[in-house]
Amino acid sequence: MAQQAIQITVQGIVQGVGFRPFVYRLARELQLSGTVANTGNGVILELQGKSENIAAFCSRLQNDPPPISRITGITTEDIPVQEQRSEFIILSSPQGERPNTQVSPDIALCADCIRELFDPLDRRYRYPFINCTNCGPRFSIIRTIPYDRPNTSMDVFTLCPQCKKEYHDPLDRRFHAQPNACPTCGPSLSWQDKDGKPIAVDDCIGACAEALARGKVVAIKGLGGFHLAADATAVSAVATLRKRKHRHKKPLAIMVRDLEQARKYCRISEQEAELLSSHRAPIVLLKKQENSALAENLAPDIGLLGLMLPYTPLHHLLLTEDNCPAALVMTSANLSGEPICIDNNEALTRLHGLADFFLLHNREIVTRVDDSVVRVMAKKTRIMRRGRGYVPEPLLLTHQTKNALGCGAEMKNTFCIVRNNEAFISQHIGELTSPRALDFYTESISHIQNILETDFQTVACDLHPDYLSTRFCRKQPAPRVRVQHHHAHATTVMAEHGLDEPVLAVLFDGTGYSDDGTVYGGEWYLAERRGYTRLAHLSLLPLPGGDKAVMEPWRTALSMLYQAKGEEGVHNHLPQSLLHIDHGRRAVIAQMIAERIHSPLTSSCGRLFDGVAGLLGLCLVADYEGQAAMELEHLAETDGDAQGAGRYRPILKNENGMLILDSRSLTLQILEDLQQGAAMNTIASAFHQWLLDGSINILLRLRQQTGLSSVVLGGGAFQNTILLEGLLTRGTAEGFSVFSGEQVPAGDGGIALGQVYIAGMAEK
Repeated sequence: MAQQAIQITVQGIVQGVGFRPFVYRLARELQLSGTVANTGNGVILELQGKSENIAAFCSRLQNDPPPISRITGITTEDIPVQEQRSEFIILSSPQGERPNTQVSPDIALCADCIRELFDPLDRRYRYPFINCTNCGPRFSIIRTIPYDRPNTSMDVFTLCPQCKKEYHDPLDRRFHAQPNACPTCGPSLSWQDKDGKPIAVDDCIGACAEALARGKVVAIKGLGGFHLAADATAVSAVATLRKRKHRHKKPLAIMVRDLEQARKYCRISEQEAELLSSHRAPIVLLKKQENSALAENLAPDIGLLGLMLPYTPLHHLLLTEDNCPAALVMTSANLSGEPICIDNNEALTRLHGLADFFLLHNREIVTRVDDSVVRVMAKKTRIMRRGRGYVPEPLLLTHQTKNALGCGAEMKNTFCIVRNNEAFISQHIGELTSPRALDFYTESISHIQNILETDFQTVACDLHPDYLSTRFCRKQPAPRVRVQHHHAHATTVMAEHGLDEPVLAVLFDGTGYSDDGTVYGGEWYLAERRGYTRLAHLSLLPLPGGDKAVMEPWRTALSMLYQAKGEEGVHNHLPQSLLHIDHGRRAVIAQMIAERIHSPLTSSCGRLFDGVAGLLGLCLVADYEGQAAMELEHLAETDGDAQGAGRYRPILKNENGMLILDSRSLTLQILEDLQQGAAMNTIASAFHQWLLDGSINILLRLRQQTGLSSVVLGGGAFQNTILLEGLLTRGTAEGFSVFSGEQVPAGDGGIALGQVYIAGMAEK
């Protein structure tokens, strides 16, 4: 049969993921000759052989590539047949040409390595740093490109002869596995007490399991940072951790041995099981099983629990210890408002008083990477927090042209760097409110910029002048673009879904700086990349105490009463939940509202959730941001008979062409229900349905007004499954095309993408 020759160019995440050895083995299996090399345009292959074998190669390349590679483009062209070509060779990269780099995220331990880990005959038996080209650390250990061992924190570990042989053998699973190691030549563990004094033990992992079984808190150095671990089945152990971390009610994530164990604690769909077991191994938010053996103080008053499976060999070894608790709390090890600890000395200092013991290792973590958090809503995976397993994998943009930096928001900060048509959203930075967080932020921007080898043609930030991200933006030499908070929420969804034409946007969150002096957060926009028009909003509500009201929902509840019934409302129409607030304090709040003393006006959906939760007595003082909304969502989900559907009639007002969804009428309807003894879950459900009904009514009017039928949903409130699924389902039924965040967080953790999407247009 005649010979055929083709050239294939493959683009995407194809370095450090076993791609070239995969190609090498596949070519040899199919008796194809040729070459493979990394180039500035991606991986380029030349193949020669029988046409049916080349066709089989192309099919398997496209349909069955290495599990952690991510192919974003494949192009082929015919080339002349070379009669003398008989072997397949891996070539070095062309001199002076650097690969078009995409660094792989950190990857959960693969099945082959798990098998070796527990094989007594394997030389890596029970070695807590086993890895191969299909798994292990990547982004967290790289210092610079190219991704070679000398440019990672593995550079201090010299390969032993056996590991070196594996590293250079194209047929070996560890060919060019940069973190390759074994007990002879690789990293090792140490066990230390709360003061950092080493404790001599034969088995560090066994000692850790024994301490956890005794109710102790252990700081464990992991892949992208430290965890604080405790027995998740013991109320006392969880209470100790909460007390030390000053985290009284905020949900704690857990790790369990396997899916079988996970199903004892949570209800898990097939899609959720696939996520838990995937190479990304995120924390998945799952519905709790009733009456499980877990401590009741893990995630109080909400129906969800964050759960993940082991993703490092250390985790696998720990959770299979005979005396290890069946479920472990695994929460980020940091002080409030600070980034996760990554350095041994830093952890021993900053976690002193939090942990009873430290399980350390000597492989340096170069870059902090928190665990990713996802939730399945409306049958799709939604990223709540982007981190390990996803970062720095890019999102491919359809319309972006400028290389840009989006500086992100103040809370749940991430930043976004665009290079050509690729948007690299950073790992979760967190609250950008402390010097340490700012250092983490600036170092991370420099690090990813260095890896991507790109300069910024423009830099975008929030309108808020006092955000640390805004101040950082002002210091940059590139042209700057300031972007209104909710405009960025809208364009984030537009960017993810490749939308470039005007859309209607429903934007629900806690707060956003505006042009008119009020605080936005319950908005309906006409949005496009060039700008936006505010077409509708929730009625304005005073926030007595300003930011204080965010963590004290009782203030917003009193404001709703004042709005509905005046000063008499805060004294004579109090629901049972607010009776404990003394008259003097209520009088002060009423005066603050009446005289607008430190009581900014807001249209915030998040604050409306707070107020309703306060009226119901669910959450009067919050321990964490979003607590009231999460508890209200959970309560509404228990309305099994759907008594809340259609119970509250939304009233729309038109003020000078602006549609306003009136929350005063909502408050009056809630008060009437409370007086008549309606069930709390019915009221919670009715509130959600009121917001959905009002939103659909507004969208129908705006479609008539604008002719637009594409709708984007943005803002942190769309992490609420009732709102998200309700608007997706009902909007679609009304003939709208509805888009929402999937790969990018709906909240402030995704806003940087929207900022650069606007900046790329603004600088054209």
